[in-house]
Amino acid sequence: MHPQDSENNIPLGRRTFCMGAMSLVALGTTACGGGGGGGGAGVAGGFGGLAAASQNASTSSAVVSSAGPDSSTDAAAEEIPAPSRKFVHPGLLHTEADFDRMRAKVAANAQPWLDGWNRLKANGRSQLGATPRPLATVIRGGDDQNFAQMYIDIARSYQLALRWKVSQDTRYADLAVVFLNAWSSTLTSIEGNADRFLAAGIYGHQFANAAEIMRSYPGWAASDFARFQNMMLTVFYPLNHSFLVNHNGAEITNYWANWDQCTLASILAIGVLCDRPDLYDEALGYYKTGQGNGAGLQAVYHVHPGYLGQWQESGRDQGHCTLGIGLAGVFCEMAWNQGDDVYSYENNRFLAGAEYVAKSNLRDGSGDFYTVPFFTNINKQGTQSVLSTGAQGHRRGIWESVYNHYANRLGIATPYTLLQAIQMRPEDDGNNGDQLGFGTLTYTRDPIATLVPPNGLTARVRAAQVDLSWWGSTGALSYTVKRAAIAGGPYTTVTSGITDTLTFTDSTVSAGEVWHYVVVAVNAGGESAPSTEARAAIKAELLMQLKFDEAQGTSAVDATGRFAASTLAGNPAWVAGHEGGAVGLASAADYVSLPAAPVKNLADFTIACWVYLDAISTWSRVFDFGSGQRRYMMLTPRSGAGVVRYAITTVHGYNNQLIEGSSPLPTGRWVHVAVTLSGSLGTLYVDGAVAGSNAQMTLSPFDLGETTQNFLGRSQYSTDPFLRGRLDDFRIYHGALPASEIASLAA
Repeated sequence: MHPQDSENNIPLGRRTFCMGAMSLVALGTTACGGGGGGGGAGVAGGFGGLAAASQNASTSSAVVSSAGPDSSTDAAAEEIPAPSRKFVHPGLLHTEADFDRMRAKVAANAQPWLDGWNRLKANGRSQLGATPRPLATVIRGGDDQNFAQMYIDIARSYQLALRWKVSQDTRYADLAVVFLNAWSSTLTSIEGNADRFLAAGIYGHQFANAAEIMRSYPGWAASDFARFQNMMLTVFYPLNHSFLVNHNGAEITNYWANWDQCTLASILAIGVLCDRPDLYDEALGYYKTGQGNGAGLQAVYHVHPGYLGQWQESGRDQGHCTLGIGLAGVFCEMAWNQGDDVYSYENNRFLAGAEYVAKSNLRDGSGDFYTVPFFTNINKQGTQSVLSTGAQGHRRGIWESVYNHYANRLGIATPYTLLQAIQMRPEDDGNNGDQLGFGTLTYTRDPIATLVPPNGLTARVRAAQVDLSWWGSTGALSYTVKRAAIAGGPYTTVTSGITDTLTFTDSTVSAGEVWHYVVVAVNAGGESAPSTEARAAIKAELLMQLKFDEAQGTSAVDATGRFAASTLAGNPAWVAGHEGGAVGLASAADYVSLPAAPVKNLADFTIACWVYLDAISTWSRVFDFGSGQRRYMMLTPRSGAGVVRYAITTVHGYNNQLIEGSSPLPTGRWVHVAVTLSGSLGTLYVDGAVAGSNAQMTLSPFDLGETTQNFLGRSQYSTDPFLRGRLDDFRIYHGALPASEIASLAA
């Protein structure tokens, strides 16, 4: 059955993260068996535990050995590309400036740093006198598990390294080196069932962080450091890379978000530790364009009003949700320290997820857990229609890094993340191997003194109202929404006294109006400066138009001038159109590629086009905007059900919302087709007449995030046929055109 069928709905300058396609290292890593490879792994230690193997759908004991004469992992160590960037060292979770801050705060007996330092000193794994227990083969999952032996020694290495950097007592550095050397001279493979990938990811990034701190220590011989780097490249990285590429041979949505996220953290960390830009870029690229559940758009797979971002595992259990926040926070912080701002990706999407998980696991003043909205999630593991109460209230020492980045670096309010951080202070390591911990000492920063303006204001037009959401300001007591009829004001107050959640629906608008909104934060000292202005037109406005009148070349110009020209791919022809010229798609690989994100900010919309089908193939496309098979919106002339269909999905086709006609598009003549969305009412038009509708369309184009593959005549699915025919006068509107105007376009 086709996956789209409805029956299948079972401290350089800071670089904003906007990566292109990922660059993968050409490794012929050992194929991973275990076909099903279930994504149901338990969290190590306290949430799943050392003694319990993960509850996987597959109990395969397939083993990947990363060493030996036949291992292709030698390529990772030998084929080192010329560096394309200069990494900051130390530059993973902590920079030298961070250590300077820790030393100064502890020396001044400043809180909460002092409490964090005392918690570190009291931990049994940070003491002198311990002896490493290295293993040649680490096993996680299945029989004979011994992985705790490794994560305990990693924790010792990291904590000893921290004690050296803060106290400057070289006894701790010397012992940390002993641990790192013992493992790099002994470990040759990580084995077990599917959980071996978790071990390679979680412990890979942790080991790399311990070594990154120690790399500048004169007492660590260069040859020993090189041997440690080689261990990371030949034991950990091949498993990381294999998982991202193959997902253990399973359908990609079989694995929950934390599997990808620990893998990404490990690859990124190894890239920095080993000065391998190719590995670093592989991890960054996957975060944006990867198709797995741990990539940025999938981990926070739905953002509710007020920027509560539903976590991909929220219908699974809360222990795995907090694990995911910890792993994603590690990834964001390491990238930040190398100058890449992943934190701000897709309007602080990670923070939206952190706030959602934090709120889900906190109790309100009545002692009940806070309620949060929930959007049904469907994946290979099944359907999650409600927030899971499994392990609800789960506590994990991972919140300080998130809170301090947004609140104390940037001045963005994180009310629920802050409450989580407060209840965990001072953070320990959790004693379970899932996180390195001690964030109160390592991440705490002094607060921003000024009240910054609210951030990230959006204004979504839905039918006859405007939905506003924004990020708050640290120290604000409330927020005031203002609007103006002209850009730049003067503004009048629409509402005030908003405290939680930071969203407001303006229903006092009328059709045909255009409003310009700002939000200000309010505290005892008065109002902040206004946010960046957001425009909302309560009418349809032409956003893009491709007339296809060029008659030559390989580009189609946007007549509105808002977007760059679209590209004709394959060998399309310029032909006669319904009116003027058209683009002819005759061969098996002809299509039109539009610029990135043409529908990113749309709630209500209209897409319209003239189509002449020479032939019709099931699942060919008039248009398909998406970021691969994970998220897309499309119009097919004939679905598997034999009818014209519009569909939008945010989870690999599992949650398609559809508008269908009663027949396929006709062939051999020009046909006008249009799709509109007004509020939750979606309407499909053929030749100006209503062909189908759906009043339960809750997904809008903006829910897709930044679409990177925007096609006319081509599908996100490589096995789907290309369109055979002609296209003319392709249009995208902000807002839903009324039926009368659709009829006029079709005349």
